[in-house]
Amino acid sequence: MTVTRETVLEALRTIADPVSGSDIVSAGIARAVTVEGSTIRFVLEIDPGKSGAYGPVRDRADAVVAALPGVEKVSAMLTAHSEKAPPDLRPQKAAQPQQQQQQAPQKVPGVARILAVASGKGGVGKSTVSANIACALAMQGRRVGLLDADVYGPSQPKMLGVSGRPASPDGKTILPLRNHGVTMMSMGLMTGEDQAVIWRGPMLMGALQQMLLQVQWGELDVLIVDLPPGTGDVQMTLAQKTHVDGAIVVSTPQDVALIDARKGIDMFRKMNVPVLGMIENMSTHICSNCGHEEHVFGHGGVAQEAQKLNVPLLGEVPLHLDVRLAGDSGTPIVAAQPESAQAKVFLDIATQLVDAGAA
Repeated sequence: MTVTRETVLEALRTIADPVSGSDIVSAGIARAVTVEGSTIRFVLEIDPGKSGAYGPVRDRADAVVAALPGVEKVSAMLTAHSEKAPPDLRPQKAAQPQQQQQQAPQKVPGVARILAVASGKGGVGKSTVSANIACALAMQGRRVGLLDADVYGPSQPKMLGVSGRPASPDGKTILPLRNHGVTMMSMGLMTGEDQAVIWRGPMLMGALQQMLLQVQWGELDVLIVDLPPGTGDVQMTLAQKTHVDGAIVVSTPQDVALIDARKGIDMFRKMNVPVLGMIENMSTHICSNCGHEEHVFGHGGVAQEAQKLNVPLLGEVPLHLDVRLAGDSGTPIVAAQPESAQAKVFLDIATQLVDAGAA
């Protein structure tokens, strides 16, 4: 028997909401129900102040759906939602220092350092840079993890050549996947390749915290977090809830990208996250036929901006077809062609991070 989304919703309607007295579907608690063959996924979005009452509800929902004919696997995620803004997002008041002390960012168990890779805008190659830096650090003997926090546009499974769904032996702990010496977790592994993630901010924040704290990362020297572009919920949640040791901002040389890169650096500084440096991606292009060097997106813009903002310029990555082909094939350029000029840029960046104690 083939299970349908309506069948799942009908099963969830048999479970009472302990707060409203209605069922969890009518109360708007059960959301984002997806059916992928014999695998069922859904989210229970709750008020964080009443989280204690919903542990048994999640267990009951999991059991009821698992009992449906044709269901082999159930993934029920519990996320927190509140209509009121968290205290640390409200305008600053005299009590703010005490509030920050009460909600101090925490370390991820087993992870020595967390390094965020960010960009002010999309399309500048941030994920390509993240994947190559992770592989370059692993090639230098570091124990490396990579968290793909770009929930709406996860690309690390493709770039690292990882497929399949992470296992969860107890229904709570998630076992990450591994390739090229990098331990990796991504929302792209939990959804279909063509399936959109249509989540609001609180659900994003809950998913990020689960991927940080419920994934069995093991002992890592560094966890690289590939952030989505911009200065939104994911960036704020990471910086407020987790101790981030440093951030790298990626940009192309063009002015349009640099405008947004400045905003990204300003965000990290306001959230007390050290900015380790900037990387200029698509810096220059050398014609494979005639050897002519052309600056498609301009040249030196990131170097000038880094000097102006008093942050290091970690490297200038050339615009090269092999970088794109390597990423699309699931083997980043540092692993596919470690002796190439473009790979050596990433290896040099990794060396700088290790020498600086950032990785």
